[in-house]
Amino acid sequence: MPDILHRVGVQGSASKVFEALATTDGLSHWWMVGTTGDPKVGGTLRFTPDGGGFEMKVVESKPGEVVRWQCVGGPREWIGTDLTFRLLQKESQTFVLFTHAGWRDPVEFMHHCSTKWATFLLSLRNWVERGEGRPHPYDVKIHPGD
Repeated sequence: MPDILHRVGVQGSASKVFEALATTDGLSHWWMVGTTGDPKVGGTLRFTPDGGGFEMKVVESKPGEVVRWQCVGGPREWIGTDLTFRLLQKESQTFVLFTHAGWRDPVEFMHHCSTKWATFLLSLRNWVERGEGRPHPYDVKIHPGD
């Protein structure tokens, strides 16, 4: 099965990056405005842009180390996929190793999602470093109508 993989360095502590990944407030500042749900292990997070959206079951959440979700609602291609944000602290930087794993096929939508994940991970970096994330609907658009 193909996976989406990204790595981004963030000037800041692993605990600060973790807070941006593991709280509805943090997620609302870099991925999707209005994130709701329960960010604890076993809980479900809801991301509902434009009436559609995603539901993620929180599978793992270790402060300063990792956040892992399983998609339980959303586009057909996402259902059952796993999203992992692994954090590696090196001096004053935290590296986010992101994986969106378990895609059945490398369909065109996967290419789109890979590019969008790159823009959102840079939004995460900007939120942690400068308090200036670009969550949906203010995100970087990669094609007309995006």
